[in-house]
Amino acid sequence: MGNLDTKDNRLFRIEGQVQNYDWGGESFIPNLVSQPIVPNTTYAEYWLGAHLKAPSKVITDKGSVSLEQFLDQNRTENLGEEVATDFGKLPYLFKVLDVSKMLSIQVHPSIAAAKIGYKKENEQGIPLTASNRNFKDENHKPEIMVALTDFWLLHGFLEQEKLVKNLKETVELSFLLNTFLEEGYLGLYKKVMEYSQEEVNTILRPLVKRILPKYRKNELAKSSPAFWAAKSLNNKDTEDIDKGIFSIYFFNILNLSRGEAIFQDAGVPHAYLEGVNMELMANSDNVLRAGLTSKHIDVAELIKNTKFEETIPNILLGDENKANGEVVFKTKAKDFELSKIELTKTVTHTATSNSVEILMALKGAATVTQNKESISLDKGESVLIKANTTYQITTTSEVEIYKASVPK
Repeated sequence: MGNLDTKDNRLFRIEGQVQNYDWGGESFIPNLVSQPIVPNTTYAEYWLGAHLKAPSKVITDKGSVSLEQFLDQNRTENLGEEVATDFGKLPYLFKVLDVSKMLSIQVHPSIAAAKIGYKKENEQGIPLTASNRNFKDENHKPEIMVALTDFWLLHGFLEQEKLVKNLKETVELSFLLNTFLEEGYLGLYKKVMEYSQEEVNTILRPLVKRILPKYRKNELAKSSPAFWAAKSLNNKDTEDIDKGIFSIYFFNILNLSRGEAIFQDAGVPHAYLEGVNMELMANSDNVLRAGLTSKHIDVAELIKNTKFEETIPNILLGDENKANGEVVFKTKAKDFELSKIELTKTVTHTATSNSVEILMALKGAATVTQNKESISLDKGESVLIKANTTYQITTTSEVEIYKASVPK
C-alpha cells in the first residue's frame, strides 16, 4: 500500500474468521484461505464482517484492528453518509459455507418481530448466550446464497398439489392429508410440531425402518424427501427421531447448480442440506429452529414467525454487465447486495463504492487500484474498500471475485 498514511488509504486487506461447526466439511475452507488442515476438524463457515461473535481484522499500516473498531474511527467516511445514518454500522455479514451435514431447519424473524422478541427476552432476564434464547439482536436476517458447487437445500412450503402428492405417496404420513386439506399449511405444521417425542417416534419409526435400508443400498434419488430424511438419520441412534423429518416431506427440495442463487426472506422456512456456497445476509444471528437439531426449539415462537403459504422457488441467475465482468444478484433487501465479478486480461472492472465493500477472490488473482494505491487480491484473500471510492480491478490471467456491498 505504499507509504500513504492510513487515513488517506481507501483499500485495505481484511482477514475473516473460520467457524468450526460440526456440520462443516474438512478441506474446502482451509484450502481456500490457505490455513493448515487439522485432522478431525470441521470447517463450516468463513465470516467477513463486523459481527461481534467473530469480527474480521483490517490490516492497516499501524497494525491490525477489528472491523468494528476500524469503522468506528470515522463511520460517515467509511460507511458513507446514507448507510451511516440508516444503519449506523456495517449492515451485512459475508460468508463462505461448506455444508457436509444437514443444517437445522430454521426461520428468521422480521425486524418488527425481532425488536419485540429481543426486548421481551431481555425483560425476562434470559442471557444472550443462553441456549433457550431466540433473539440475539433486534435485526431481521434476510439472506442470499449463490452456489459454488452443486448445492441442495430445503426452501419454503411445497405448492399444494405437490404436498398432497407427498402425503398420499408416503404411507406413514398419509393420515395427515385430511388435516392439510381442512386446516392448510398452518394446521398441518402446528400439528406435527406440537407432537410429543413419543408420538413422533410412533409415527416415524415405520418410515425410518422402510427408507434407511434403501438409502444404505443407494436406491433413493437425491431429489426425494426419503433420501434426505434417511441421510439425516444415518449413523445416528434412532431411538428418538427428530421431528424435522416431517419438514423434509413438506418443503421444496432445491438443487442449485454452480452460479445459481436464491434469496430467503423473513418467515421462509429453510435448511441447507449439502454443498458449498457464498452467503450474504443482514448482520444478525436471529434463528428460530424447527428440527434436524439438538438445539432449542420454541414451537410457539416458530409458528408466530413462519409464512404458512406455498413457495414457488425463484432461482436467480443475476443481471449481467459483460463490459464490466459483473453479475449482480438483485433482491429486495436494503442491507446488502451480492455480485460476482469474473474477469480475463481483456476485461477491466470499474466501480464506485456506495458504502463499505468487501471483495473475496475465489479463483485466480487480480489487482485492485484506486488512484496511486493498489492492492493484490489472490485466491482466498479479501479486500475492504471504503465508501465513495472509485476503483478498478484488473487481472493478467483470469479471476473470480465475489463482492458484498450495500445497494444504492
